[in-house]
Amino acid sequence: MAESGGGGGGCCPPMDLMRSEPMQLLQLIVPMESAHLTVSYLGDLGLVQFKDLNSEKSPFQRTYAAQIKRCGEMARKIRFFKDQMSKAGVVPKEMLEKENDIDLDDVEVRLGELEAELVEINANNDKLQRSYNELMEYKLVLQKAGEFFSSAHRSATAQQSEPESPRGGEDLLESPLLQEEKSIDSSKQVKLGFLTGLVPREKSMVFERILFRATRGNIFTRQSVIDEAVIDPNSGEKAEKNVFIVFYSGERAKSKILKICEAFGANRYPFSEDLGKQAQMITEVSGRLTELKTTIDAGLGHRDMLLHTIGDKFELWNLKVRKEKAIYHTLNMLSLDVTKKCLVAEGWSPVFASNEIQDALKRAAVDSNSQVGSIFQVLRTKELPPTYFRTNKFTSAIQEIVDAYGVAKYQEANPGVFTIVTFPFLFAVMFGDWGHGICLLLATMYLIVREKKLASQKLGDIMEMAFGGRYVIMMMSLFSIYTGLIYNEFFSIPYPLFAPSAYDCRDVACSEATTIGLIKVRDTYPFGLDPVWHGTRSELPFLNSLKMKMSILLGVSQMNLGIIMSYFNAIFFKSSVNIWFQFVPQMIFLNSLFGYLSVLIIIKWCTGSQADLYHVMIYMFLSPTDELGENELFPHQKTVQRHQGQAYAPLDETDESLHVETNGGSHGHEEFEFSEIFVHQLIHTIEFVLGAVSNTASYLRLWALSLAHSELSSVFYEKVLLLAWGYNNILILIVGIIVFVFATVGVLLVMETLSAFLHALRLHWVEFQNKFYEGDGYKFAPFTFILTGNEDE
Repeated sequence: MAESGGGGGGCCPPMDLMRSEPMQLLQLIVPMESAHLTVSYLGDLGLVQFKDLNSEKSPFQRTYAAQIKRCGEMARKIRFFKDQMSKAGVVPKEMLEKENDIDLDDVEVRLGELEAELVEINANNDKLQRSYNELMEYKLVLQKAGEFFSSAHRSATAQQSEPESPRGGEDLLESPLLQEEKSIDSSKQVKLGFLTGLVPREKSMVFERILFRATRGNIFTRQSVIDEAVIDPNSGEKAEKNVFIVFYSGERAKSKILKICEAFGANRYPFSEDLGKQAQMITEVSGRLTELKTTIDAGLGHRDMLLHTIGDKFELWNLKVRKEKAIYHTLNMLSLDVTKKCLVAEGWSPVFASNEIQDALKRAAVDSNSQVGSIFQVLRTKELPPTYFRTNKFTSAIQEIVDAYGVAKYQEANPGVFTIVTFPFLFAVMFGDWGHGICLLLATMYLIVREKKLASQKLGDIMEMAFGGRYVIMMMSLFSIYTGLIYNEFFSIPYPLFAPSAYDCRDVACSEATTIGLIKVRDTYPFGLDPVWHGTRSELPFLNSLKMKMSILLGVSQMNLGIIMSYFNAIFFKSSVNIWFQFVPQMIFLNSLFGYLSVLIIIKWCTGSQADLYHVMIYMFLSPTDELGENELFPHQKTVQRHQGQAYAPLDETDESLHVETNGGSHGHEEFEFSEIFVHQLIHTIEFVLGAVSNTASYLRLWALSLAHSELSSVFYEKVLLLAWGYNNILILIVGIIVFVFATVGVLLVMETLSAFLHALRLHWVEFQNKFYEGDGYKFAPFTFILTGNEDE
């Protein structure tokens, strides 16, 4: 175990997950002329976390506020282009050119020109499209209203040409109401006006009713339904409309109708009673529609060409603008020196990166033709450095699980080293079935094999989480196969994979599945559980006892590991007080009770004793002087237990209280508050004493979840698959197989996986990490360009 990693210098020191990388506080003094390039090179390096030296200033008071505003304006134009390309279905091309080959000023000019051109094209297109939609509505009005006038004209002509004859109740709707009134004085004739247009169909009935009431019935209205939806010129959206024609008398009625049309969003269009003019107008409108369609298509073609031109450079411009904005944000964190010719930066970096940072500073000075180089110096500080673990794609997911509980304090022992193995193993203890493990492994291998392609795609939230933890799931599936082989379960079915069963029937009567009639005829089954236990009446009591004791052994082992890690922390931080007055009492306390119980379990397994461990543990405290009788597992057990029962509480109390006093004296440089330290250690003592019992009991979830998984799998197999098989009906069998597959995938491979994952997570966060892990640090967040291209504003 490496107590401290890295060392100074070197490109790639050995990765050390046990302790975070040694960090240093840097001070960089950079000339103004090379500041931009220096920050750019350090962003490419991604190993410096800058401190904000201008925290008292508002964003508008900082040195580079104008440049950030300029970059923000360019970013707005790029978002506008992205939105336009998305609507047009244009996909930006991948970036082939280096961003260093372009100048920000050229990008700004080019973006301005393209935006102006695109805005002008869009405005012209909107005007043309509006005119086109208006003409389309006008054409429909001409057709529908023309049909109404033609019908009325034909009806009137027919009435005049017909001889007079009584028609009784067969009068047409268009015929006059007073047939007997033959001659009308021409001076009394009233000239009717009319308005035509389109009204939304859902408003048409209300529209007609309001017109009738507003004019007191002094109108005549006709409506005609348009079969296809039309595009409204005002909103640009498709809508179902009716063509209307309203006949009225008088200017007052006309003004009322116009206001009602405006209120209902009805578009009005001029119309002539003359049939000849109507035909002429339809011809003119059709011609103009054809011209507009041609013009609009040409404009859209030009717009698509412009968007493709933008798409060719979009990723390059986007990355350039994002980088420049990030650089200026970082430059705003630097302070001006007294001469205002240099910028002063402070920040954290790993010790191993010193040479790389100095090389970047030299390159920036040369490339910017600066006459003065940058100054690099390490500052001494008592400030707590950030925590930085260098991980790869295999260890990063496990480290994220640990960091979700709390980021490790600087150079504190990292639980992630052990979690890589213990997390998937404890999951597998609860999920042990090598059939289900193989299913998980196949799903994970698909993600791993196609990881390069999937990494570049946008996945859903759940799929993104599964893909990020693909290597953790792979380890979980491998351990599940291993524990499944130990439990001898393949979708709840046992298989004699490694040897025949060690037991056989004594006679035919033992076929009723009970171990009473079984005798041992071969050597013990070499690996895992003997398949003969499956289906017997003693299977459940036997497995319950086995898994419960196994859970206690695993829990005590992991808690002991946690306490041992606190010892290594104390050694690393040179705190002998924590060794003698925290580590030692905790080890004695835990192992005097549960360590002793674990030893008794192992002795009972090895000797085959019938001792009642419940009785042993309870009466060790209640009656330590009583004889053990058949519960005695080893010689002098009574003497050992008597000393434990009598000296247990005073031992822990004394040691922990000593910790209180000595711990205060070990930090002479800090202000000593006896009452505060006393209360803190008292709470710590109570928490550990109670936690030792509750944490051990918490590990029994391994037994409970394992039993639940096994029983659920057995129920699905016996009550679904075997039951369907027993009907000897192919249709029922197919239905049974489908139900079995969906139940296995939905319940056992999804819900049970999530349940076991969460329980394993709790065991690590609470039962394991609270023994040594403080987790009150903060993560190293260097200034880097790696994720700049993928981040959204």
